Amino acid sequence: MTSSQAHFSVRLAQTSEDLRAAQALRYDVFVRELGAGGEMVDHVEGLERDRFDDHVDHMLLIDDAVGRVVGVYRLLQQQQAEALGGFYSEGEYDLTPLKNSGRRLLELGRSCLARDYRGGIGMHHMWQGLADYVHEREIDVLFGTASFHGTDAQALAEPLTMLHLNHLAPPELRVRALEKHYQPMNLVAPDQLDRRRAMVAVPALIKAYLRLGGTVGDGAYVDHTFNTTDVCLILDTARMNDRSRRSLTGGAG
Repeated sequence: MTSSQAHFSVRLAQTSEDLRAAQALRYDVFVRELGAGGEMVDHVEGLERDRFDDHVDHMLLIDDAVGRVVGVYRLLQQQQAEALGGFYSEGEYDLTPLKNSGRRLLELGRSCLARDYRGGIGMHHMWQGLADYVHEREIDVLFGTASFHGTDAQALAEPLTMLHLNHLAPPELRVRALEKHYQPMNLVAPDQLDRRRAMVAVPALIKAYLRLGGTVGDGAYVDHTFNTTDVCLILDTARMNDRSRRSLTGGAG
């Protein structure tokens, strides 16, 4: 699967060098910029990695003009998760509703763009690559954690409340943050919520999922290792409207 336009191309990682390039970009973004850590982070080589990396697909956005990996998406299919003993998100959320749904699942994670490529067309190319991947594998539900920077839930009270009030997943797909780190999201009374200010505070990636019809699970997860507050996003392709479905599938279905 490869798509090209202008000087970008999108493809899956194929070699150990591809994987290292993905992990190096993740280190730049998650560790250097955002202050993340983790047991397998390699500060000497500058690599952000974990136990899932050798067993999943990594989608790469490449700037062909300079031959550099500038975007990454990590994709974990259900059969891969079963072989690994679970999804990455199960460290933060009880995924029982999704796993019992009988739907074909795809977990999205470790999404990032190099600093100089944000706000441009790079993410559009990544979405088109994801659309091809979803269509080819007949994925029914996409999900994964997405992050707000920082671990102070009160500082994020308005956007978290807005997500809870307006975008809560339907009961049959509503995962719940694990009790040990469960952070309620309904923190502001509806009549005191500044909805415009709340939406401005929502990260761009989460907004993109919401535009496609994405929903969120019950509760946030405060991740001190990554210095983030996470929400679980769930995108049911069967519930998408035609316009959103075309955006995700590139018009393929």
